[in-house]
Amino acid sequence: MAAAQRIVIENCSIATVDAHDTEYDTGHVVLAGHRIESLGAGRAPEGLENVVRRIDATGHLVTPGLVNTHHHFYQWITRGLATDHNLFDWLVALYPTWARIDERMVRAAAQGSLAMMARGGVTTAMDHHYVYPKGSGDLSGAIIGAARDMGVRFTLARGSMDRSEKDGGLPPDFAVETLEGALAATEETVKQYHDTSFEAMTQVAVAPCSPFSISTELLRQGAELARRLGVRMHTHGSETVEEEKFCHELFGMGPTDYFESTGWLGEDVWMAHCVHMNDSDIAAFARTRTGVAHCPSSNARLAAGIARVPDMLAAGVPVGLGVDGTASNESGELHTELRNALLINRLGAHRESALTARQALRLGTHGGARVLGRAAEIGSLEPGKLADLVLWRMDTLAHASIADPVTALVFGAAAPVTASFVNGRQIVENGRLLTADEDAIARSTRDEARRLAEIAAP
Repeated sequence: MAAAQRIVIENCSIATVDAHDTEYDTGHVVLAGHRIESLGAGRAPEGLENVVRRIDATGHLVTPGLVNTHHHFYQWITRGLATDHNLFDWLVALYPTWARIDERMVRAAAQGSLAMMARGGVTTAMDHHYVYPKGSGDLSGAIIGAARDMGVRFTLARGSMDRSEKDGGLPPDFAVETLEGALAATEETVKQYHDTSFEAMTQVAVAPCSPFSISTELLRQGAELARRLGVRMHTHGSETVEEEKFCHELFGMGPTDYFESTGWLGEDVWMAHCVHMNDSDIAAFARTRTGVAHCPSSNARLAAGIARVPDMLAAGVPVGLGVDGTASNESGELHTELRNALLINRLGAHRESALTARQALRLGTHGGARVLGRAAEIGSLEPGKLADLVLWRMDTLAHASIADPVTALVFGAAAPVTASFVNGRQIVENGRLLTADEDAIARSTRDEARRLAEIAAP
């Protein structure tokens, strides 16, 4: 077997986000094929063979690639709507439009969502897609194909809904699946696309949507399906006070107790939002090692509240960051969530002690990898791990006068991405995608947004 080709990155600051938060003021990283071979202080060792490229990264900070743990790609073509609504009113306003999506729209929206994240330092993305209107085409295939073409590592959380308006839920009747249909389609998606290998580029999770759009039986049987197939589980939880009230009225208990009663707490589970969690809820998540996708911008956009992230971290709950759908976070970027997570949590009870810059970076990297069940492969810069990393330029006007590069990255303006690597392959150069035509994606998303608006118009 031929020796792996090497890429050498030198003269950069490095934040490894390993277990010891090891950092180097000036260091090097050596990539060999798909993996990180070595890293450390100073220049790379002399005499390395098969070096195909050397990158002088003077003025840059190198970090693990960002890991997005919650998103809804299809919402890229419904941005800027219902801008002054809480969650339930927002869903009621938008579900009739979302229920008209088709395969062409979903592929364009996935391309837009992925492109925006990738050019901003995301190397691992996920999509919680749960709207499968009858006759809309192969939506899961369209999403996975878009991620594959973009070159981003990807988890599809194959969602589902079976509680419509006639059953007391929020989605229109024609926008949901049957219990049996949802389970069968989810199983087929796992069997077709889920990759269990160390270097997997595509994985699938079982992901019924939320307590107010799914039946108890879909939750329960979804958990049984996921564990039989050996895949992870994802859903929305404890996002709003209205959800808390809904669960008490319908199930006689709060969301966390309801999820536990249906098999939905465990180290193979992660929940989006988790804003309204009391001490016993946090203790239950910590005891079961259930993960959380923290979405600070979306939580603020929909006035959901401030999640107790410092308390979750103190208790040992795995926490990552999420963009959430771009109908509730129109920027669609994860690197801005580093800053927003820190600032918004400092408005809570812990004030200036809530989060540090390095804790915020950990949420967006190792924390996300842990939540997705991939901390052994990604999320930190360590020999043997996959070569997913980002070079952030820190010597421009926006950051040059901030001495500490991690502080500059988190507290400062969005930093330019000079290079982003996934599996050792460069996918971004100087803020532009190498794997897709951004201008063509912009045109197609605009066209599909207009087409959807025309179809959905009353």
